[in-house]
Amino acid sequence: MTKTLRFALAAPLALALAACGAGAEETGAIEGEAIAAIPAPEGTEWRSTATMTEDGGTLVGNPDAPLKLIEYGSLTCPTCARFSMEGGEPLLEYVDSGVVSFELRQFAIHGPLDLLLQRMTQCGPDEAVIPLSDQVWANYESIMEPIQTNQAAFEAAMQRPMEERFVVAAEQMGYLDFFASRGISEDQGRACLADVASLEQMADYTQRYSSEFNITGTPTFKLNGRDVDANTWAALEPILQRAGAR
Repeated sequence: MTKTLRFALAAPLALALAACGAGAEETGAIEGEAIAAIPAPEGTEWRSTATMTEDGGTLVGNPDAPLKLIEYGSLTCPTCARFSMEGGEPLLEYVDSGVVSFELRQFAIHGPLDLLLQRMTQCGPDEAVIPLSDQVWANYESIMEPIQTNQAAFEAAMQRPMEERFVVAAEQMGYLDFFASRGISEDQGRACLADVASLEQMADYTQRYSSEFNITGTPTFKLNGRDVDANTWAALEPILQRAGAR
């Protein structure tokens, strides 16, 4: 087990959520004229074009879009859930224009629970990662209820051998059933959660986001590499529009 994963697994499960909703400070707004739409390849739409990036994120849309939006988000963060519910579809409409690309970088702010959910959302094809993440956020209360009412069982599962702990926890918390009803079979989910190397890689990315990109809270948004002071869709959309998205 890597040092990074060991640290992530030791993260507290009290879920105080103090770091959720802590957006970044704006370091320079992007201003520009309206940018003309960039059509997707014939027979496709940009929102269905998804790839994993070298920085561990899932990018949807035109990879050469002039406006590149990144969200560092946690699947256990209520503010991230609110953004998904309010801004998920409107943001994809901007993505469909080809002018804006969107990359979700999942940040395991609450350690093992985030890693479990993240691994499940990444258990299928690349194009399913963001829709599955949105499903987690859309069902935030029911996702969080088992861990809040039966934390002892989750913590006991985390004491099992690495290749077993996430599988057992997902089974006890009902997460295997949740994802099975959304296209990730139980056998597929079990295999993904037993993949220690992938879990270590996800923990490494969270550590990198923190140390290299100074990410301290979720959601944090960056537009063309600049931090923006927004953690709601109402605050973010005008920033996109001023930058040239219409």
